[in-house]
Amino acid sequence: MTLQLKPIDRNQLLGQLRDRKPWDAVIIGGGATGLGLAVDAAQRGLRVALIDSGDFGRGTSSRSTKLVHGGVRYLAQGNIKLVREALAERATLLKIAPHIVSRMEFVVPCYTQFDRVMLGVGLGMYDALAGKAGIGSTQWLSAAETAARLPGVRTRGLRGGVAYWDAQFDDALMCIALMQTAVALGAVALNYVGCTGLVSDDQGVRAVIAQDGETGERFELQTRCVFNAAGVWVDGIRRLANAQAAPLLRLSQGSHIVVDASFMPSNSALMIPKTSDGRVLFAVPWLGSLIVGTTDQPLEEASFDPRPSEAEIAFMLETAAGYLVNPIKRADVRAAFCGLRPLYSPQHLPRTSAISREHAVIDERGLISVVGGKWTTYRRMATDGLAAAARLKLLPAGQSKTADLPLLVDPVLADLAARTRRPDAAFDAHCRQYAQARQDVDVRSRRSRIGLLQESAG
Repeated sequence: MTLQLKPIDRNQLLGQLRDRKPWDAVIIGGGATGLGLAVDAAQRGLRVALIDSGDFGRGTSSRSTKLVHGGVRYLAQGNIKLVREALAERATLLKIAPHIVSRMEFVVPCYTQFDRVMLGVGLGMYDALAGKAGIGSTQWLSAAETAARLPGVRTRGLRGGVAYWDAQFDDALMCIALMQTAVALGAVALNYVGCTGLVSDDQGVRAVIAQDGETGERFELQTRCVFNAAGVWVDGIRRLANAQAAPLLRLSQGSHIVVDASFMPSNSALMIPKTSDGRVLFAVPWLGSLIVGTTDQPLEEASFDPRPSEAEIAFMLETAAGYLVNPIKRADVRAAFCGLRPLYSPQHLPRTSAISREHAVIDERGLISVVGGKWTTYRRMATDGLAAAARLKLLPAGQSKTADLPLLVDPVLADLAARTRRPDAAFDAHCRQYAQARQDVDVRSRRSRIGLLQESAG
């Protein structure tokens, strides 16, 4: 199947929402999960509509650590199933989106010989779980090799290091590529169209009430099933159908800081294996800058514009200072951002860092909520959601072919220089014509990444 990038006409897509013909599926949420569902459903020939009250990937899906990975931390927790699944998906994403996802070497500096041996063994197991989907072998490094791989790392007391391979991507660009691919496959995908209500009968949820945030126009979308892929707002959507629905999620805030690459001018990333709160911390070169993160701060409620706390920023600065020759100071931070994690935790475990990143598919009378998970496994979440709809006889059984479906390439958005400088008129016009940018912030923060790299530009 060969797909072509074409202009996207918002009026034409809205016209399809006005059509009273029932949909096979309506998807609420335009992040990784929802867009993955839209691509998979559309490639099966289903009539599918996706809506999001904001821009595609505006929430968590454009605010990640930019890693496509199995999750070394989850291996330490003993979650072999999740790690194996994510490593397989990592290989798939490298295949279907090579313009967005790329291999990256990660280096763990070790200051005791015991750490060096144990990490080498553990990361060797990480390689073994990848099997044929592996992308590079773990190797022990001498102190000199470690310092050469990570210029700027603290060498006093350095005993060596361990290098392993994972992958990196541009999360917002991945969202746009998924949206463009879904539309090219025949799906209707619209940003700034929100869900304001659900219509149910004795059989369950039968329609979604949607409203265009720009014009106020309302739509009633009759459908065979509704996928709730609203991320941290999943429980809010569920309560449109059942006001008494018990929460499925715990929320966690993961914050990052962006600094000049001169603190660690390397093509390899630094992985700090254990912080004071039991997590790992990364320092990752990305688009000419260095991203340090992430934290894990429990939250009680979601925000559309979350901001890192000064305590989180101080924690990252303090942790990184133990590994860098030149400690990063608060004044060196050019930007800070955070994403909210929707952690599936109906039992409400006490610590969010202890909650699994596995996903779950929950059916509530025709409302199928796909919750939890992580960016790397978005495609698997989509196939599981559609399989659940087939088991419930809401949709026909079908076969997912997304593992072999290349995502559309937008050469203008894929251009590194275009994504790291202030957008000009030509770039802005392209984003509005081909990538559904509606507001200036959509261009600066998600088609270009200048708004994330430099707070003053956002």
